[in-house]
Amino acid sequence: MTEPFQIKKILNNNVVIAGHPSHGEVVLIGKGLGFKKKPGDSIDEQSVEKFFTLVDKKEQEQYKQLISQIDEQLVELMNDVVFHIEKRFQTPLSEHIHVALTDHIGFAIKRLEQGLEFNNPFLIETRVLYEKEYQVAEEILDMIRERLGIALPESEAGFIAMHIHSALTRRHLAEIKQYSDLILKLIQIVESSLHIIINRKSISYLRLITHLRYAIERTVRGEEVSEPKGFSDLLKAQYPVCYNLAWKLAKVMEQSLGQPVSEAEVSYLTLHLHRLNN
Repeated sequence: MTEPFQIKKILNNNVVIAGHPSHGEVVLIGKGLGFKKKPGDSIDEQSVEKFFTLVDKKEQEQYKQLISQIDEQLVELMNDVVFHIEKRFQTPLSEHIHVALTDHIGFAIKRLEQGLEFNNPFLIETRVLYEKEYQVAEEILDMIRERLGIALPESEAGFIAMHIHSALTRRHLAEIKQYSDLILKLIQIVESSLHIIINRKSISYLRLITHLRYAIERTVRGEEVSEPKGFSDLLKAQYPVCYNLAWKLAKVMEQSLGQPVSEAEVSYLTLHLHRLNN
């Protein structure tokens, strides 16, 4: 026979904090779990629909505060949303998503009710760089619309996708946003230097931002990229404007990331810039 959970704190009728000999302190989710219950009462595992662990004490406190401030229906939905993400990617997520995504969507709903909308300047890029995350984010917008009758704008799909990517990679959202801001800065330098306005839906642009994303990640990891002998000299001779611009972008990346960018990255970036400019 499995050991029961023991209630430590009731967050609302459907969500409680409980202790367990094997699982430690957990968040339990289930219809009416907290109804007419008090701390110290036991809950059988069969009554629990879902549970997750918030190991980090700071995360626990943030979650407890958050749950007390938002509608129970949204809490229930957000728990389903997180489990939907785990199911779609078949992988456990960083526990921080329970706090971060619930907080974000709760705030997005408040903004919508107040007639405010945050612009997402990186929406097209997010759709390309985090394709599956974006697709799941759109599914989450559908869940919100069906369950709560609230139609959040498409810009939110981009923000939600970033939260999903953060939870999957266990990288802080601030770090992912830093890379996104860096890509936007690099694109602005390209447009200014080449005196062009890039078609954000062109294949060349989509290839360029994809290359920049992976170039940034390789640089952060300190990975070297190989290139044929004499390749950089050939590119320098054939495409001097794009080659010099590629080095300029590399220096901006180095300054932002605090890591050297390999010469091979500059060579391949030169090719992408040439395609973009022709």
